[in-house]
Order: sequence, then structure tokens, then C-alpha cells
Amino acid sequence: MAKKASSRLEWRINVPDGTSKVLEPESGAVGKIWVGLKGCMGIIVLKVWRVLENAWHIGVADPRKVIHCIKVGLALSIVSLFYYMRPLYDDFGGNAMWAVMTVVVVFEYTVGATFYKCINRVIATFLAGALGVGIHLVAEQSGDQLKPIILGISVFLFASAATFSRFIPSVKARFDYGAMIFILTFSLVSVSGYRVVELFELAHQRLSTIAIGTSLCILVTMLFCPVWAGCELHHLIHQNMEKLADSLDGCVTEYFKENGSEKDLNKKMQGYKCVLNSKAAEESMANFARWEPTHGRFNFRHPWKQYLKIGASLRNCAYCIETLNSCISSEIQAPPCLRKHFSNKCMKASSYSINVLKELVITIVKMKKSSNIDVKVAEMNFAVEELVGALKSLPTTHFIATTTGEESTKAKAEGVEGSEHPSPIMKVLPLVKVVSMMVEIATRIGGVVNAVEELARLAEFKAAKDGKPKQNQPTDKLVADH
Repeated sequence: MAKKASSRLEWRINVPDGTSKVLEPESGAVGKIWVGLKGCMGIIVLKVWRVLENAWHIGVADPRKVIHCIKVGLALSIVSLFYYMRPLYDDFGGNAMWAVMTVVVVFEYTVGATFYKCINRVIATFLAGALGVGIHLVAEQSGDQLKPIILGISVFLFASAATFSRFIPSVKARFDYGAMIFILTFSLVSVSGYRVVELFELAHQRLSTIAIGTSLCILVTMLFCPVWAGCELHHLIHQNMEKLADSLDGCVTEYFKENGSEKDLNKKMQGYKCVLNSKAAEESMANFARWEPTHGRFNFRHPWKQYLKIGASLRNCAYCIETLNSCISSEIQAPPCLRKHFSNKCMKASSYSINVLKELVITIVKMKKSSNIDVKVAEMNFAVEELVGALKSLPTTHFIATTTGEESTKAKAEGVEGSEHPSPIMKVLPLVKVVSMMVEIATRIGGVVNAVEELARLAEFKAAKDGKPKQNQPTDKLVADH
């Protein structure tokens, strides 16, 4: 009983509030290690859970990515039969590994990217193999002493030339992967040809396995939920137009303090950044779209390059909207009465500019020519002319001095030095900048209109059905210089 009592002995301390706390003995080294291990395991489990959660969100946001992973697994499973089935393995032997490697390196997310890599790989392998066999035959006829010299020089020359070709922009855009495969295959054939007697059989088996791997990739990527690079580019362009319209609306609304949710405005105002950062994606999709066969509404010779010109015009507008957005956070702001004086005119010009962009979105989405675009462009130009006229009719000196007089008096009463208080001319500069940006945005939207109309002409968009008689409308897409 005494031992049990001693083992249950506790130390207690009294605290000022009348309660008591139990003092527990410190754990030993083993206990500390165990606590540390539990903490590390908890951190690892938490990180793994976050990774799985992010993966789940990515799959839910775009299920096509999950389908792409399944397609890659399916293609690899089929091509692995060359190893698992004895008759196929006997025919190809160890070269069957090239079919597996081909599927791994050429299977891409979009059909165009897969075609690009497959065609480049097959052509480069065939050319490099044929060239390597020919040089090997020439070296064989030259004797044992000159043979290694000829092979070494040929590898040096062709590898250097192929590497240099990758610096040429036109070659790099369309055949960069093929040039790399050419260097790899030619070097392997030349080196292995110097050691292996059955060179023709080796080249035949390697080319056959690569052809099987590329054919399998093309069939799987086209037959099971295909993702077309051309469709992705088409969607990206009209989505960027929508984001640009939302950004313009958000910036003008925020500057003139119209009613609206601040959270929604901030979200709309950031859309132009996506347009500015989309150049690389547009060029990549346009390059891959050229390799795709006819699909949906897009022919084989669809003018994909024109989409790049539309994207460049959209980025020109986005740069102006970025400048317009900087006016919102500027330290020096125009007086409220000045902003109120131009509020209606700027909102009107912004509204008509947004209408033009939305009409262009409809044109691209439906791939039909718009019957209202000339009217909407004329309305935008007229609204911009009114805005410029309001700026010219502003009695600058008297009006600014009157609007800033009260602020200067208030600043002196508060003890603010004159150097810290902006001069009247500095007060009006931000507003002049906003007006000039609105005019420039309208002008650059005219450039977007011209680019879209050129796309409609090259792609042969259908004419929109309009029962109303056509009226003579101005067709000028650019705002006159003021």
C-alpha cells in the first residue's frame, strides 16, 4: 500500500485565484523523441493531404486533365504488350523498348502537340537512319583505317549543322523537336553501325517500333476525348476579349466611383493581366494547331496566324487599360467636381467600347459576320469625339483655380506647406491622362475590329442573317486624331 501511495504522489501548487495545479514530471529522452516523431508525422500527413486536396481541385476544375492521364496509361499498357506477348517480343526483341519510349515522349495533352511530335520523330528518325546507313556503307568501302575517321567527321558535321538549325526561328518553331531527334538517331546509328553487323535489320526494327508507337499515340489521342489545340486557341482569344471588356468596365467604374461591389470590381479589373500574359500560350497553340487535321468548324488550312494578330491587338488595348488602372491608385487625383464633369462622357465612351468588344466576341464564338459592328463602331467613335470635345471646351485656368481654391485655403489652415500641396495644373493632369487613355483604347479597339474582320474574310465566316434593310453606316474603324 505504501508503494502504491508513493507512486501516486503528486506535487501541487496554489495560484492566487485559489485553484491548484498539478506539476507533472518531465519526460525522458525517449518521450521527447516520441513527441518529436509524432510532430513530424503530423506535418508529413498534413502536407500529403494538402497535395491530394490540390490534385482533387485541379481534376474537378478541368476533368480533361484526368482523362489525359488515363489516355497515357492506356497507350502505355497497349504498347507494353510487345514485352508481355512472346511472339511480338521475338519479332522486335530489345528494340521494343523504343515503342515504349516513343509513347512516353510524344504523347501530349492536345492533338496538335501529339501530331507535331509524332511527325517530327518519324521523319527525323527515317532521315537520320537512312543517312547513317549510307555514311556507314561509304565508310565500309574506305577501309578499316579511314572508317572511324569518316564516321567521326560525319557525326561532327551533321550534329553541328542540326544544332545550328535549331537557332533559326522558322525551324525552331516547327521542327525543333525533329532536329533534336535527328541528332540523337544519327549519332546512335553511326556509333552502333561501327560495332553491329546487322545494321539494316537494326534500323528497320527501330523505325518500325517508332512508327507503331506514334501511330498508337495518334489513334488514342484522336479517338478518346480529343483536346484540339485550335479549339483551345479559339476559346482563349474570345475569353481574352471578354476579360478585356470587364477590365475596362471595372477601371472606369472604379475611377468615377459608380455603384458596385468592390470585390467584383477588383476581380474584373485584373482581367487585363491574363491578356498580357497569354502571348506564349497563343503562339504555342497556334503552332500546334497547324498540325491538326480538319475538325469541327476548322479546316486544315484555317488561318491560325490571324489569331496571333488578334491577340497582339488585344494586348495593345491591355497596355492602355494597365495605364488607366494606375490612375486609380495615383497619389495625385483630380478634384471631385472635375471628375463629375467628365463622368458621363467617359462612362458613355467606355460603354460603347465595351459593346464593340462584346460584338466581336459574338462574331468569333459563332464564326459569323456581324451586321451591327459598323453601327457600334460609329457609336463608339461619336462618344469619343464628344469626350474630346468636352476636354477642349474645359476653361482650364479659371475652372481649376476655382475648384482648387477651397482646397488650398483648407491646406493652409491645417498648416500644410505650399510645396506639399499639388499645383492646380498637377490636379488636372490625372484626369487628362484618363481621357487620353479612353481615346487611345477606342483607337486600339478599332485595330481589334480590323483584325477580326480579316479573320472573318480568311476563314470565310458566314454572313449574319438580318431581316432589316442595310443602312449606310460609317465604316471607319479608327478614331480620328485629335
